[in-house]
Amino acid sequence: MLRQRGERQADGKWFIPAAERNKGPILDILARVLPRQGVVLEVASGTGQHVVHFAKALPGLAWQPSDPDPELRASIALHVKEQQLANVNPPIDLEVTRLPWPLQTADAVVCINMIHVAPWSATPALFKGAKALLSAQHVLLLYGPYRRFGQHTSKSNEQFDSDLRAQDPEWGLRDLEAVSEAAASSAFMLDEIVEMPANNFSLIFKRT
Repeated sequence: MLRQRGERQADGKWFIPAAERNKGPILDILARVLPRQGVVLEVASGTGQHVVHFAKALPGLAWQPSDPDPELRASIALHVKEQQLANVNPPIDLEVTRLPWPLQTADAVVCINMIHVAPWSATPALFKGAKALLSAQHVLLLYGPYRRFGQHTSKSNEQFDSDLRAQDPEWGLRDLEAVSEAAASSAFMLDEIVEMPANNFSLIFKRT
């Protein structure tokens, strides 16, 4: 899915225009809610555009990118090498529904634009995997488009949802309330909802 929305450059890095547009607004939220030090796991890192931007701006944190796609992991490594970032670990192979995850602990988890391009089973698995890594009051941040109270928040999101379900019936925009219920089942509380540009939301969950 990521590759369909982006392009592979001559040097092997993948590039998605939307990631360039949203990395700044997402960073503004991360700078406010993440700890000043520690390890941040990014689930479904994709091209690597986000993690290098975040790591440059928040150098006190060690970033652990991950993705199940080997071609995207290669792209992440190329982005990191190009920026010469010492606070980004090599990307790991992590598929959210394969539990336990190949990581023992973290101080925060970030997951951007994943759950609507995955079966619903990936959402409860995301919270179960994060529960095993995070201590009380640690943050899990989700970013992406959501339905609210059973309704789309814009006509463009409604069309996007229709397009996703045409590609795969198991994909689609999730109800924010259902995501919150899945989080609660794994001891996460929805602490804050932040409206973002282009009809997206940042959801900040805290481990209880």
